[in-house]
Amino acid sequence: MKQKDIAELLDEPACAHNKKSKSGCAKPKPGATAGGCAFDGAQIALLPIADVAHIVHGPIACAGSSWDNRGTRSSGTRLFRIGMTTDLTEQDVIMGRGEKRLFHSIRQAVDSYRPAAVFVYNTCVPALVGDDVEAVCKAAAERWDTPVVPVDAAGFYGTKNLGNRIAGEAMVKYVCGTREPDPLPEAVNRDGITVHDINLIGEYNIAGEFWHVLPLLDELGLRVLCTLSGDARFREVQTMHRAEVNMMVCSKAMINVARKLEEAFSTPWFEGSFYGVRDVSQALRDFSRLINDPDLTSRTEALIAREEAGIDQQLAPWRERLSGRKALLYTGGVKSWSVIAALQDLGMEVVATGTKKSTEEDKARIRELMGQDAVMIEDGNPRALINIVRDNNVDVLIAGGRNMYTALKARIPFLDINQEREFGYAGYTGMVELARQLVLTIDSPVWPAVRRKAPWHEASRDTVATTQGLPS
Repeated sequence: MKQKDIAELLDEPACAHNKKSKSGCAKPKPGATAGGCAFDGAQIALLPIADVAHIVHGPIACAGSSWDNRGTRSSGTRLFRIGMTTDLTEQDVIMGRGEKRLFHSIRQAVDSYRPAAVFVYNTCVPALVGDDVEAVCKAAAERWDTPVVPVDAAGFYGTKNLGNRIAGEAMVKYVCGTREPDPLPEAVNRDGITVHDINLIGEYNIAGEFWHVLPLLDELGLRVLCTLSGDARFREVQTMHRAEVNMMVCSKAMINVARKLEEAFSTPWFEGSFYGVRDVSQALRDFSRLINDPDLTSRTEALIAREEAGIDQQLAPWRERLSGRKALLYTGGVKSWSVIAALQDLGMEVVATGTKKSTEEDKARIRELMGQDAVMIEDGNPRALINIVRDNNVDVLIAGGRNMYTALKARIPFLDINQEREFGYAGYTGMVELARQLVLTIDSPVWPAVRRKAPWHEASRDTVATTQGLPS
């Protein structure tokens, strides 16, 4: 990828913070990519496209432990879970065999799995050597009559957030607009409901969360052409240009996709969240507002009234047990503010939130929810997190899997909120699951047990007290 292309992605016009600075996705300092490089960001953004063969062009270490490395779910094919790599060695680099290995790897993937398409992720070593990945992909596509998409996202280009945008750029450049949507059986759905086509950008279907929201959209007559990329298929990504509205679900991860679809096809978009009762209702209202169908608007309000009444009744006993409890939220991006809204819906107090991977817009949302004096954590080292927990009498640490052992060693209740989790918290029904998991975590009998002194310490104290003639 050329330097000017990277600069354009860093200076994303749709990000309001770029009027102030490029802080949302600035170049990392040395060592700062430990939390995810550009390649990592590109791969996790596109990996949930389930019927595609995902080939990592580089040393085998870049492929990592790819089997189920993300908690995304598929309703059909599981091809995306098979890790594929060209496994470049020192000899391949010295002898200049990288392009040849890539060409034969694409052939093997096509022959073995007959995928709908092949995605090739460029990594640091072939990018430094100078492999022409785009030319190889073009030749392979012509040879085997299968779309082969190059994703040039070498890790040294920048951060994980930049990698997300590189992935989105590849979809807009090579995939979107190459096929028309399947026609509906009729122009009007059941009961005279007019169907409107929408896209969800940055929705990864972690733990099947998208399936909590899909029935609501279906009831309203909102056909999801594509979720980029949770439970998506290649043929769905091809039709994204025909949506009436795009929703940006995961913060600014692929905001360039929403902006370019708006520029090319006049498709309006908005940023929303499916975490928390208020945010789910607002997202549904935003769809109806931008589509501007009076019938859809009235049906949306009726659905929201029904769902909120039902969910309030279901959440009532959980809110009694969670009201006033304190939480420390350490995550990034959209979850740094969207999960705050969900926790506040449950009556909990968020004492601080992590903003290491958050943009200026994310921080503004946090201040709206927590006040201008909101505590934002940039440095999430274990000692800093533990100190905040103990200084504020925090009841639960909500963070990613990397912080789990920190919490458990410090005997702090912990709830995983990131991509490895097994429970979906989106939508109205997801709120009940979130409340249930929080109660199970905070009120688990294990915490009083592990915080109690060991029996031999208690016994020694009693012995000393008796010897000194003091009451035990």
